Amino acid sequence: MSTSLLALLGFVAWTLSLLVLMELIRTWLVVSGAVPANGFDPQNSRLSPFMQRLARAHANCIEGLPIFGGLLVVAILAGKSALTDPLAYVFLGARIAQSLVHLASTSVVAVTTRFALFAVQMAIGVYWVILLHGH
Repeated sequence: MSTSLLALLGFVAWTLSLLVLMELIRTWLVVSGAVPANGFDPQNSRLSPFMQRLARAHANCIEGLPIFGGLLVVAILAGKSALTDPLAYVFLGARIAQSLVHLASTSVVAVTTRFALFAVQMAIGVYWVILLHGH
């Protein structure tokens, strides 16, 4: 498997991991009687700040998957993953780090760090578009 394909798999797996964590916690909250089964909304707005951040971190992955995952798919299908391979793990690392920072805190430093990690992803995405379009 190419590095780009493994990074894409990693991105999907990370997104799924956040969803599984959210649903495990929600299941525990229902089973323990802390929250009724119909007591959830997509933003987890009636739950703890951590659960709200978890929902947002997962949504961030879902929002980015068509864009960044799409670029990786284009490269793979076009047989040009050699163009995306060098930064594929950097992209994935920035994506996972952004989520982890999001889960940890909403302090000014954390939000600034999250933005910097997202900026890395955007820069890589723009670079990939330029590379793929030019080749």
